[in-house]
Amino acid sequence: MADAAVLAENNLGLVHTCASRFKGRGIEYDDLFQAGCVGLVKAAERFDSGRGFRFSTYAVPVILGEIKRLFRDGGTVKISRGLKELSLKVTRELELFQAQEGREPTVTELAQRLSSEPELIAEALNAGRQPVSLTNTEEDSDGQSDIPVASPMETITEHLALHTELERLEPRDRHLIELRFYRGLTQVQTAGVLGMTQVQVSRREKKLLLLLRQRLSGA
Repeated sequence: MADAAVLAENNLGLVHTCASRFKGRGIEYDDLFQAGCVGLVKAAERFDSGRGFRFSTYAVPVILGEIKRLFRDGGTVKISRGLKELSLKVTRELELFQAQEGREPTVTELAQRLSSEPELIAEALNAGRQPVSLTNTEEDSDGQSDIPVASPMETITEHLALHTELERLEPRDRHLIELRFYRGLTQVQTAGVLGMTQVQVSRREKKLLLLLRQRLSGA
């Protein structure tokens, strides 16, 4: 169980990559990310390294499956009574942890404090979020959104392009991106590692993401 939790935490970048594909399609990014985290934890729990596959190869379809479920459910998540009760406990424990430690807890830390499974904690965190309606407000739309499915070759090409652009960044900037989007650290945690303030990390992160988008789009 501990190995699965570590595997999930070390691969949060996969969730950001998958969730980014569905931006602007009627559901808030935070909701997409939380659903993706549920998929990531499930993949980590079920992954069998002995079968010769990379974890990312196995995890991405599971993550996408959880994200697409939001669209199939109209942007809502069906929540059982037990999960609602756990969600309240997780919220209280999260606030208590933040007050004591001055940072956001990981899923594993919450699971340990509540003597629960990381997968259930991730689902409870997702359940605590407000549902968002899947309605396309564009004038030329018929009110429905197609769920994009990228081909494997397109995904590989995009990953290679992103890797190339990351290598072009200054070491400190590249480290910031790695800490935030590949290791899943909060801005406060990243600031502590880099000797910066949270505000400085936030401002620099926005500039770097804009720069990467411009380079990847050829703008």
